[in-house]
Amino acid sequence: MTTVLIYLVVMAVVAGVVFLAASLIFGRGEELGPLPPGASPTRLPADAVTEQDIQDLRFQQVFRGYKMSEVDWALDRLGREVTELRARVAELEAAAQDAAVEENAR
Repeated sequence: MTTVLIYLVVMAVVAGVVFLAASLIFGRGEELGPLPPGASPTRLPADAVTEQDIQDLRFQQVFRGYKMSEVDWALDRLGREVTELRARVAELEAAAQDAAVEENAR
């Protein structure tokens, strides 16, 4: 029984070392190169976010995924942009509707 337990412990240690070595050699399959510590690739223009801006958006990778504060910032920024655009569309539709009513009144 003790021999089996020793074999299991040795196999677990060997598997851990092999996994660690493979992770260090091959990485996590990331397409982007690593950033310097503290650097952030997250950028959006101040106004008029385009489709290309969103496609080019990148987040700093941390141990368990992306840096949450950067993702939250980007989502907040895009949410404000969508809200502003919807308000502008509603404003223009109301103006167009008022113009149509005035045209029909003549």
